[in-house]
Amino acid sequence: MQFNPVTQRVIERLKQIVGEEHVLTSSEDLARYALDEIEERYRSLPEVVVKPRTPEEIAAIMRLANEERIPVTPRAAGTGLSGGAVPVYGGIVLSLERMNEILEIDVDNMMVTVEPGVVLGDMMRAVETKGLFYPVDVSSLESCHVGGNVAENAGGARAMKYGLTGQWVYGLEVVTPTGEIVRLGGKRIKDVTGYNLVQLLVGSEGTLGIITKITFRLTTKPKYVLDLLIPFDSLEVAVAQVLDLIRQEIHLAAIEFMDSISVRAVERYLNTRLPYSECEAHLLIQIDGMEEGAVWEAGERVYHRLMKGGAKEVFVADNRFTREKVWRARREIAQALKAFYKHVSIEDIVVPRAQIVKAVQYIRELSDRHRIETPVYGHIGDGNLHPTPVCNERDEQTWDRDLEAFLIEMFRIVHNLGGSLTAEHGVGLKRIKYLPLVMSKTEIALMQAIKKAWDPNGILNPGKVIPLELNV
Repeated sequence: MQFNPVTQRVIERLKQIVGEEHVLTSSEDLARYALDEIEERYRSLPEVVVKPRTPEEIAAIMRLANEERIPVTPRAAGTGLSGGAVPVYGGIVLSLERMNEILEIDVDNMMVTVEPGVVLGDMMRAVETKGLFYPVDVSSLESCHVGGNVAENAGGARAMKYGLTGQWVYGLEVVTPTGEIVRLGGKRIKDVTGYNLVQLLVGSEGTLGIITKITFRLTTKPKYVLDLLIPFDSLEVAVAQVLDLIRQEIHLAAIEFMDSISVRAVERYLNTRLPYSECEAHLLIQIDGMEEGAVWEAGERVYHRLMKGGAKEVFVADNRFTREKVWRARREIAQALKAFYKHVSIEDIVVPRAQIVKAVQYIRELSDRHRIETPVYGHIGDGNLHPTPVCNERDEQTWDRDLEAFLIEMFRIVHNLGGSLTAEHGVGLKRIKYLPLVMSKTEIALMQAIKKAWDPNGILNPGKVIPLELNV
């Protein structure tokens, strides 16, 4: 794909649009926007970084970029795990960090409208002061921006009960790749007028438009929350018990999973101890609700079922300190692995829940065959696992070669089990070349046609999601 460079004339026009102080060109500034949370080897420098404040400024930037055939990479907080904010072709990084206001909390309609640069945790706390609740709880909630959550259709621990980000998005204001401002959806609970363009934008990873306002639906904040940490000697037994709990319709908010490698790494990283850390599987279960008695009753049912089913113990985290301890351990696994290993590749597979055991067994076999240690953790309640190949000994070139062979086999196995290669992190830059392993040529061609219709010059976040060629 051919694009034009950013010239000094283009930089001067960008300064006219957003102000000189919001156009960055120094090597130090550009380096800060060359990577998200993906591995260092994917680093790619932009030619200029622009920080607009209004949709009108973004529209003007996009019209200029189309006129000059310059690629534009939208960027939220840079906490993504797929390289979605990496400027593969250089060009303009369009940072939305200045668009960070909570515009309205509508208590009567139970909706909140925000700009894309609002930190997720800040929005969650703001609506909770009104007795409302936004339930999509991602691990990076204290640093990620809601615009990135929408662009990636972020999931998180409570997706089992409350769903993904997209299920809470009801309205969007978007700047199209050609520089028009459009408003989609709104505060309407039901609306089947035409195609659902809101949900087409959700999860499009910044390739179809730049999100400038979001209206989220809210719910009532649960009054009572109970967290349980349950170690098992056997993953197979743990998964069997999870499936049985779900069949019994015990309404759980989250069922998380950590294997023994993950637990030991996070213990060392946080200088803490979790009970029975030598066990093969740790489950972290959350129960929430409006009635204290109902929450404790559900907890007792879980306790008796799991103890009967082979749990070593059921540890109750019923106060703020103990709950924060166990959830921090779960949230910090990825950072722990990054701290202790030279090479780390955080993956994001999803399989039907009944195939979790087979998926993990195959991953272990692959790990042994390729001699790559692979901790596995994730959201076992909805079949979303994060196998994370790690290594210290190999040089960069050898690691890249060995990891490539490992991932191709893993994605093929996952596909054969009825799964796919990403559940919440996105395709982005990291997984684009593997997409033909799990999608047909027809599916990819349909997505390419949508991309062409929205972005005829291909300038918005190129090199992400959609393969340029269909090589299976």
